[in-house]
Amino acid sequence: MENHLIQLDNYGFMLEKTVKQLRQKLQRKLNNANAEVTIDQWIILDLLHKEDGVNQNELAASAYKDAPTVTRIIDLLCKKKFTERVPDATDRRRFNIKLTELGKQKINNLLPLVQSFRKKGWGDLTFEDYQTLIRILKTISQNVQTALRDD
Repeated sequence: MENHLIQLDNYGFMLEKTVKQLRQKLQRKLNNANAEVTIDQWIILDLLHKEDGVNQNELAASAYKDAPTVTRIIDLLCKKKFTERVPDATDRRRFNIKLTELGKQKINNLLPLVQSFRKKGWGDLTFEDYQTLIRILKTISQNVQTALRDD
């Protein structure tokens, strides 16, 4: 196994390059479509589309971003009237983030573009390929988290 790791020492760069390519190309598509959102804003909108009315901490965890970054993104989305902060019914100090009607329209308009982009990116890869990739990435992530706890 050690020899394989030495040969695969550039996997991190390959992952980073792939993510950068995906972000750049999708941002270009969003710009060309006059979407008025960035990739990071789209991620938050998409998460809210899947589960509306969650708090900022839950959004940050789901988006793998820190809380201050998500707060800035939500501020921008609220300014654009795509989202709104709604006081939490059980804790007055907290707010839940909800999509507005304009935000729902934005998602409905952009979702076909994003899905088409993803489909082209996957090309002829199968669902099993996708599941394997996710399994491997989760394993690496868990291994790193364990290693950091032990240090």
